[in-house]
Amino acid sequence: MTSAKQGVLVFIEQRDLEIQKVSYELLGAARILADKKGVAVTCALLGSKVIPFAEELVQHGADIVYVCDDPLLQEYVNEPYTKALTSVIRFSQPQIVLIGATAIGRDLAPRVSSRIHTGLTADCTQLDIDEETGNLLMTRPAFGGNLMATIVCPDHRPQMSTVRPGVMIAPRRNENAKGEIILHDAGLVASDMNVEILEIQKEKTKKINIEEANVLVSAGRGIGSKDHMGMIYELADLLKGEVSGSRAVIETGWLDKDRQVGQTGKTVRPDVYFACGISGAIQHVSGMEESGLIIAINKNKMAPIFEVADIGIVGDASKVIPELVKEIKIWKENA
Repeated sequence: MTSAKQGVLVFIEQRDLEIQKVSYELLGAARILADKKGVAVTCALLGSKVIPFAEELVQHGADIVYVCDDPLLQEYVNEPYTKALTSVIRFSQPQIVLIGATAIGRDLAPRVSSRIHTGLTADCTQLDIDEETGNLLMTRPAFGGNLMATIVCPDHRPQMSTVRPGVMIAPRRNENAKGEIILHDAGLVASDMNVEILEIQKEKTKKINIEEANVLVSAGRGIGSKDHMGMIYELADLLKGEVSGSRAVIETGWLDKDRQVGQTGKTVRPDVYFACGISGAIQHVSGMEESGLIIAINKNKMAPIFEVADIGIVGDASKVIPELVKEIKIWKENA
């Protein structure tokens, strides 16, 4: 097996003993990077009673799984998690560390990078290896998504990056994969718990996660007005999908920020993506171009969105969508 030293390490995020999808995506990205450098894919699994998940990570591409299993890691608290992940990094000495750009990852990553005295590139959408220098090329949106910046960290190791959920492809599970599982003692003590958890209250309202949707109906300014959002929701409900939107729609207050698709929003890969009244600026397209089937509706036949669409409908979205809804209802009644 390739040595773990100088490898690519992934922080495995789990919540309530459920490994988050972004962690599998990062294992896929880590494998590509590791193969280019001829090193191992390693990962840090932190939590309480998480040892049974280690084999699953091996089956998803990890060569070595470092497990920190401790009651102090049962819930995410930044100080014990920072100490544990820092300990794994110092022990395994990876060249690259990848962390999901989630609420937890965005809190944890800068703390860890500060402890180990290295840089951090946040919210990346693309990763690659420079063939000449071997440095990690970390690409992320800049200046409000108007351009893409590629950042390198040539003088410090490890090179650290948080990566947006949804932009990388998770590897297929291989039940025959072989790997090493190492129980790592991070030396946690009671005083590392710098807060006292009195009570945990789960949010009861439904949280929208457009990154998980199989069907997305996305609205742009071209639908005309906020009054026309009703037809967008109706189409999404008929298709058992979710509603999303372009930056313009979010900024006008027609939709909440967590429904934004694009460089300054979320990257999505649904099976079906409806672009309704969306012109197709690169800032938006970069967040949805990997969708399975893209259906675009726009009255401007020269709109850039048609260049990435599988099916294009030239017409006023506010008139086309009600007709589409009507036809779907008829089809469902006769099915």
